Amino acid sequence: MTNNLDVCDEETFKQIFKENFKPLQNLFYYKYGDLEKAKDLMQESFIKLWNNCKKVTYEKSKGYLFMLARNAFLNDVKRQDMINRHHKGIDKNLLYIESPDYVLEEKEFLNKINSAISLLPDKQREVFLLNRMDEKTYKEISEMLDISIKTVEKWMHDALVVLRKKIGNV
Repeated sequence: MTNNLDVCDEETFKQIFKENFKPLQNLFYYKYGDLEKAKDLMQESFIKLWNNCKKVTYEKSKGYLFMLARNAFLNDVKRQDMINRHHKGIDKNLLYIESPDYVLEEKEFLNKINSAISLLPDKQREVFLLNRMDEKTYKEISEMLDISIKTVEKWMHDALVVLRKKIGNV
């Protein structure tokens, strides 16, 4: 086309629209997989082009339009990401809203567990805490304490039997 076409001219703008409508719609549709979302973002891009038509020459209108489309897509992705992070934060916060009765029961239960653990013989308590609190494997515990894995298994078993009797089945 010629250099004297004005993007602000309605006929020229219609021509730009007709030439770029389908490729732009397809670009968004391929990125989103949602035709309605693609149409919305495509329309946003054409509106921005119309609002800035004085700044854009006809020759650069297609590139400008696709740059607007790319930016609209990236902004929407950022907005969706922020919304998702916000929703995840809300969900986590809702998990921690507990009734005072629950908090009291939990505190009493923890005291019961700590009391039962403190009554274990020293070696059983050490093996139990290394396994359950420090998340050490039986092999790591056996190497740390310089005892056999079978001994670790036996002490762990005995500790669990004692704790089940003291605390009950939870």
